[in-house]
Amino acid sequence: MFKAILLSQTDDKKTRAELLDLDESRLPDRDVTVDVEYSTLNYKDALAITGRGAVVRSWPLVPGIDLAGTVSASRSADWKPGDKVVVTGWGLGENHWGGLAQKARLDAGWLLKVPAPFDSRSAMAIATAGFTAALSVMALQRHGLKPGDGEVLVTGAAGGVGSVAVVLLGSLGYRVVASTGRPQEADYFKRLGAQRIVERGELAQPGKPLQKEVWAGVVDTVGSHTLANACAQTRFYGAVAACGLAQGGDFPTTVMPFILRGVTLYGINSVLVPNDQRRDAWALMAKHLDAKTLDAMVTEIGLSEVIAYAPRLLEGQVRGRTVVNVKR
Repeated sequence: MFKAILLSQTDDKKTRAELLDLDESRLPDRDVTVDVEYSTLNYKDALAITGRGAVVRSWPLVPGIDLAGTVSASRSADWKPGDKVVVTGWGLGENHWGGLAQKARLDAGWLLKVPAPFDSRSAMAIATAGFTAALSVMALQRHGLKPGDGEVLVTGAAGGVGSVAVVLLGSLGYRVVASTGRPQEADYFKRLGAQRIVERGELAQPGKPLQKEVWAGVVDTVGSHTLANACAQTRFYGAVAACGLAQGGDFPTTVMPFILRGVTLYGINSVLVPNDQRRDAWALMAKHLDAKTLDAMVTEIGLSEVIAYAPRLLEGQVRGRTVVNVKR
């Protein structure tokens, strides 16, 4: 038996989230069984658990888009018992049973070895949020953005993706500006690597389709009007990496930033990324994220606390990364 959060649908199509003891026979028929040590609570997980978003595609489902732990059984030649592994994306917590459980059974191709210097906990301090941030930063680098080119905006900087993006960009030498609704956290953002703070409200309201040039590059985790204004304020031939929709999935803007200033908009998908690109992203994080900085971003909770904690994340009451110790 193992403990897991299980999501099911009631007769009136509402989501029921329960912490249950499950038999291993309930696990999917896949090649590699992992004893999960740590998972995470992300925005998408919170939407699934509360039923506030159409995240779950298959019922019943164990949520959790991330996990890290130790292989306990394997039918694949690529993995053997005792291997330390990390899994992010691949439809976990949406189409496939995910990481908010003490055991998981997974396709062999979904696993990566936990890269040095990380362990299971620090890998989950990064997880999908950090991986998405790294993919966003890599997109700006491929575009040709260099330190010294100008200010780089990170929206939703208090969230998991935003926090890691600030750290990575700052460590790489960029001049980082953090956009947040929590200006009282200015010291936190400056410790992460931000040079200055802008209040979220300056970007969150409808704005002109073309505005004063400010940003050499942008990592946007928010979407909607914030993304539209960020594009409208991006400099000639600048780049915007869009990777989230905390404000909304709409994009109320015009083509003007793209055809009059040559702005490039990169869409970041962290779910179905080839493993070679995943390794590159983890290598970037291994070089530029240290344990002390990660710890400053992390709140740890137990598996037994997840269901009650999820609404707080959706309501913007959680800073940084939420790591879940599934043994608690």
